[in-house]
Order: sequence, then C-alpha cells, then structure tokens
Amino acid sequence: MELRQLEHFLAVAEELSFTRAARRLHVVQSGVSAAIRSLERELGCTLFERTSQQVRLTGAGAALLPEARATLHAAQAAQDAVRAAQDTLRGTVNVGAMASVEVVDLPALLGQLHARHPAIDVRLRLATTGSAGLAHALLSGDLDVAFLSLPEHKPAGIDARELATVPLVLVVNAAHPLAQRGEVALADLAAEPFVDFPPGYGNREVVDRAFAAAGVVRRVALEVPDIDMGAALVRHGLGIAFLPAFAVARTPGLHVLDVHGTRLRWSMHLGTSSTRRPSSALRALLDLVDRHVIAL
Repeated sequence: MELRQLEHFLAVAEELSFTRAARRLHVVQSGVSAAIRSLERELGCTLFERTSQQVRLTGAGAALLPEARATLHAAQAAQDAVRAAQDTLRGTVNVGAMASVEVVDLPALLGQLHARHPAIDVRLRLATTGSAGLAHALLSGDLDVAFLSLPEHKPAGIDARELATVPLVLVVNAAHPLAQRGEVALADLAAEPFVDFPPGYGNREVVDRAFAAAGVVRRVALEVPDIDMGAALVRHGLGIAFLPAFAVARTPGLHVLDVHGTRLRWSMHLGTSSTRRPSSALRALLDLVDRHVIAL
C-alpha cells in the first residue's frame, strides 16, 4: 500500500466523484481510477460502489477512511519534522470559519502567516451549515482548525479555546410597539416573527435553548447566515432578533429591549482536533491567532 494510493482514495471519498478527485489532485481521471483499482486488489475488497449516477463508499471503504486520514497525517508529521529541522515550513492548513467571523481579523491572520511562511498552503472554507458543520468537518479531518461557536458541552474529539464572549441583545425596529416598553419577558415574544440564523449556528442554539427552557414557542420567520443582514431586516420592520451587541452599535434604527430574567451570551472558539497531532504548519497559524483577536 502506497501513500499515493491513500491520497487518491481520500480524494475520491471526500469528493464522491472520480472527476472532481482528479481535478483536485491535478492528475488525469484514469490515473485516479487505476490507483483505486490497485488499492482494491491489494486489500481484496471493493472500496466504492460506482454507478453512472453516483459514487458511494462501501462498508470497507468507510472503515478505511479514518485509517487513511490517520496514515496521511502521520506521513505529513514526518515531513514536517524534517522541514522544521531545515528551518523551512511547508504543508497545508485547512481553515474553516463562518461568513461573519467578527471576533478574528481572518484576512490579516492569514496574510501574516503567508508573509512569514510563504510555502504554507492555506485552504479556507466558509461554513454553509454553521458551527455544527464546522465541528463535523473538524472531527472527520476535512478541517485542521475552525473558528466556530460551540455549545456548553463541546463535542468529544475537539479541543476548543474561547476567543471572546459577547452579549446577545433583543432588538426591534424603532417604530415597533414593543419599543415603547422598557422591559419584556420571553413569553411576550411568542407571537412575534423572529429573524435568526439557520439551525446549526451557535447564536441560534443559544436563543433556541433560552426559549425552550422558558417553555415558550417562538416563530422564526426569516433565516439568514449574516449578522448585518439580520440587523437590516429588523431595521426594516420584518421581525425582531437577538443579535450580538456589536452589530447593534453599527446599525441605525434599532431599539434595544431588556429581557426580564434573561442574559444571553454568544462565544467564539478556536477549535482543533484533540485526536490528531497538529502539523508544524498548523502550529505556525495557531501561534498567530491571539494577535488578531478583535476587541469588540
């Protein structure tokens, strides 16, 4: 079994397409197919179910996937050790983040990493499924590090360090009837249309838990994965929302209400795998993170 075969297997397993895997590896598709057939012969089993419509992992392929990742990580670690001894950092760092990171100046962080270590290849993925999707990608090995919001009990297999915690405040349009009141209870909001992030995002989970604990059912009318868009929808009277306090300060036309007996807080974390040893390239990025945390 060769590392090249495992690299080809991993690409096909993650892309679920021989064509996309070949494009990702910068090789011809016939080369990917040949590597997979050779690996299947060596293992004596079929790793993929292939039809004209789709490619799927077999049970044997699913069993091989985490072992293939671990083997390739170990090989990368060996290369890193040699390169570190030569004072040349190389490698790839797969970074995940939400579209609105806010807490970290991500472009500046990645820019400084590139300036210091131009041979490190950074691959950035912005989440389409929120923190839940980022956590899953960390656990599966698709990501090396992620900037995400985790619930009170972080998933097993993830090391998370809190970078910042900010209050979530209830905001309404300045012309909304509730704006005339100084304080409301969660029960007063049951009939209101809410603007919120989709399920899977950390701030959505914080608010959902608060309403569930109070035994109040609310209605989320508009789901948007962007803080400023959410604030703008509230400003135009399309709903009310719990938003990070820093977003309210930069959006005119919003009125903040106190919520009786409720103090909601949203945290941003730096997440890495607790089961895989970080590469030298990843450690170089982690060493720079604190310099780019934004004081909100």
